[in-house]
Amino acid sequence: MIKLLDYPFNNGMILRKRKAIRKELLQRQYAREIRVAVLGGSTTNELVNVIELYLLKQGFLPSFYESEYNKYYEDALFGNEELTAFNPEIIYIHTTHENVSEFPAFHMNAEESEMVFDNELFRFKSIWESLKKYNCPIVQNNFDLPANRSLGNLDCYDIHGKTYFLNKLNLGFAKEAQINNSLYINDINYLCATIGLENWFDKNIWFTAKYAISFDAIPTLANNIVNIIASILGKSKKCLVLDLDNTCWGGVIGDDGLNGIKLGNETAAGEAYMAFQQYAKELKSRGVILAVSSKNDHEIAKEGFTHSDSVLSFEDFTSFKANWEPKYLNIEKIASEINIGLDSLVFIDDNAVERNIVESQLPAVSVPNVGDNILSFIDYIEKNGYFEVGSLSDDDINRNKFYSDNQERAKEQAVFGNYQDFLTSLNMNAEIKPFEDLYIERITQLINKTNQFNVTTKRYTVSEVESINTSESFIPLYGKLADKFGDNGLISIVIGEIVENKCIVDTWLMSCRVLKRDMEFAMLEVLVQECEKRNLHEIIGVFIKSPKNNMVANLFAEFGFEEVLENEEADRTKWRLELKEYRKKEITIKIN
Repeated sequence: MIKLLDYPFNNGMILRKRKAIRKELLQRQYAREIRVAVLGGSTTNELVNVIELYLLKQGFLPSFYESEYNKYYEDALFGNEELTAFNPEIIYIHTTHENVSEFPAFHMNAEESEMVFDNELFRFKSIWESLKKYNCPIVQNNFDLPANRSLGNLDCYDIHGKTYFLNKLNLGFAKEAQINNSLYINDINYLCATIGLENWFDKNIWFTAKYAISFDAIPTLANNIVNIIASILGKSKKCLVLDLDNTCWGGVIGDDGLNGIKLGNETAAGEAYMAFQQYAKELKSRGVILAVSSKNDHEIAKEGFTHSDSVLSFEDFTSFKANWEPKYLNIEKIASEINIGLDSLVFIDDNAVERNIVESQLPAVSVPNVGDNILSFIDYIEKNGYFEVGSLSDDDINRNKFYSDNQERAKEQAVFGNYQDFLTSLNMNAEIKPFEDLYIERITQLINKTNQFNVTTKRYTVSEVESINTSESFIPLYGKLADKFGDNGLISIVIGEIVENKCIVDTWLMSCRVLKRDMEFAMLEVLVQECEKRNLHEIIGVFIKSPKNNMVANLFAEFGFEEVLENEEADRTKWRLELKEYRKKEITIKIN
């Protein structure tokens, strides 16, 4: 029944079966609890119920604060004891075109119309500014289109038109989100267009119950909201794994040959496959890793990407598994090679049997039921929100280069008999410094996405990281690592909290793409230096076991910390290092 929450959405069935779906979802284990405040400009009860389903599906156990009807402005600006006590981790503001306080009147000139716009934008900016006190992300609807246009087509470009005014507000919201790291736009302007206004807005339930969207639109909206929340909290997928025959091109290349497969503008089917490749290429360009798992001869499969109309090339794939092994085994190898979790992979295959095998053998892998119609493949990827991104950093764009550089390092390592000689040959240089505003989004992203090399797996929002950065009570450090093959980007974070004469490690994490290169020892060396500057005497480390971080269970022991035996829980250990006993390890990394 949980499958009902996947695209294509059977919205009516989701609403009818909501309680049964919820009961099934609550049988799962959850990664974390989350507090979500919903500030509504219209009735939100049913919307909150469905948001809960999608959060449960993503692995979050939510609790909600829900404002009274149309009290979003009052709650934001003036607050109340209940909202303050709730202490939200995410705030969602559900407003629509019905919540615009004033549209330009027909008698107004251009200057007066502009003043109305400024006042309306200022009203929302004051909401966002006031909500900063909660130090959490704000998800804000932009505006849907009006149900009616008294100016007809002129409405979209005359200064008095509602459509013109709403589009201008949407652009204003977008500009604000570009400079406000805590603000995320939920694009209902796009949603109402994809669903169609007649399906989006139901006049009957608006006038009778003050729901600003139709009941049938609620699951689609809830899914979109939760995709944003999941991306903020590091749940987006990282790798798209593709089948080849009848997925990347039409036909079977082993039978039809290079010139026989369907690819290119000569046929409708060939153009559709080319469009799918273009979409995959765009995903790669903004940081999604591409891989292949196909039952095929390797050289013949590789030849498919030499087709004159192929948008993708063989070099676009970080891992390419074309052989006669079961696809799920190849997918396991792909995850291992790239060094990411299986839950970071999405597998696309036109063959229902192959999809079912992978899904049954690797339940952590997302396997959308795409069918065998190439026209729908993109919709299954996009509308399920697998690769939703809350921000786009240079490290995202360069991610594929990071992994290809790692493959070159692996090849070089193979020619060295001594691992230490290999490390020396890399000519590694580390930049380890206190947090900088330039890197706050990337730091937050790394904190929320890193699971394996992470001693506490604590999660933080952009606002919380900004607060840590400006507080005298913390030692926040980032680490970047470069070598002769390239720059790995920002790959390590340490946050130490100063309590009396001690530094308590709140967060210590590192990207798995730089494992076993002594970067953790370089971070420790700088942390010790920062502690000594502040006349601290001890560093206290805590390891909190999670399902994925066993690799760092002995990290503090490797650093030379002494375990503190207390009445701790079984999944938690505590460690201490007296700074006067710290012994620097010889490493091959030069620290800048």
